[in-house]
Amino acid sequence: MPSLASPAVSATPRTIRIVSRKSQLALIQTHWVRDELQRHFPEFQFEVVTMDTQGDKVLDVSLSKIGDKGLFTQELEDSMLRGDSDFAVHSLKDLPTRLPEGLMLGCITEREDPADALVVHERHQDKTLATLPEGAVIGTSSLRRLAQLRHHYPHLAFKDIRGNLNTRLRKLDDGEYDGIILAAAGLHRMAMDDRIHELLPAEISLHAVGQGALGIECRTGDEDILSLLSVLSHAPTTARCLAERAFLRELEGGCQVPIGVNTVLDGDTLTLTGLVASLDGQQLIKDTVQGLANTAEALGTQLAQTLRSQGAQAILDDINATNRA
Repeated sequence: MPSLASPAVSATPRTIRIVSRKSQLALIQTHWVRDELQRHFPEFQFEVVTMDTQGDKVLDVSLSKIGDKGLFTQELEDSMLRGDSDFAVHSLKDLPTRLPEGLMLGCITEREDPADALVVHERHQDKTLATLPEGAVIGTSSLRRLAQLRHHYPHLAFKDIRGNLNTRLRKLDDGEYDGIILAAAGLHRMAMDDRIHELLPAEISLHAVGQGALGIECRTGDEDILSLLSVLSHAPTTARCLAERAFLRELEGGCQVPIGVNTVLDGDTLTLTGLVASLDGQQLIKDTVQGLANTAEALGTQLAQTLRSQGAQAILDDINATNRA
C-alpha cells in the first residue's frame, strides 16, 4: 500500500477512500467518520465512495428469508479486497461476526443509545405498546424484536417492514402500520428524536448485537489505516461490543435467529445479558454473566455456552431446521 506520508515528506499524500452504502443514514454515519478523521488529519484527503448492497436492493423479501451472510456488507468488502477503497463504515449490528479472509474490524466508535424505539402513527399519540388496541399492527423486520414483542404483547399483530428509515417512516405515516420499531440510535443520528414515542427497556426488548455503534472494517494488517482509525476507537464501547459479538459468534446466529443482548460497563466490571428466543416468542432463554472488561470475548463465549445448556440449543436447532425446509 502506498505510504501515508505527510506533506512534509511527500507533496502529494494519497487520498483515503471510504466506502459506504447509499442510504441517508449510512451516509450520515460515514460523513461523520470522514469529518472526524479530516479534523484529526488535515494533511490527508478523504473521499467517500458509495454503492448498493444486496440488502438495499432486495426489499420485497424479509431479511430472515434472504440470509444474513454479508447482506449489507459484501459489496463493500469486495471493494476493499480489490483495493478500490481503504475502509468501510458500517452500523456494527449489520457486520457479521466472522469476516472474510483479509479483512478485520479496525475500530468501534462510541455508542449511541442502543435501545429499540417505538414510533407510532399520529392516531396513537396517547398510547404505548402496552395500551395499543387489540390487533394494532406493528412493523418490524427483526426476528429478535418480533419474538420478544410477541412474548410481552400477545394482543398486538406484527407485519414485516423493509426499506431504509425514511421509507419505513413514510409507510407508517401513510397508515400501513399503527406503529413501527426502530433503533433509537438511527433516529438520533438523523435528527429525528422527536419521532421516538417510547424507548423499550431491556426488560422488554434486549437490543441487537452492536446496535448503536459504528464498526469500521479495513484490510487485515493495514497498519497505516489502523493508525488513523485509532483516534475514533472508544474503549468502553469496544469492550461491550466485543462481548456481544463473541456471544453471537458462539451461537452462530444472525438475522435468522432471535438473539438479543444488553451490556453494562461499571469501571472494570462488564455485565452481559443475553437471550435466545423461539420465533413465536413462547420461549425466552435468558441469563447474565459478569467479569472483567478485559475478558469481554471470553464472557460472551461463556454466556452463549450457558444459554445452550439451558435450552437455547434446542431452539436454535428448531429454527435452523425450519430455515432449511
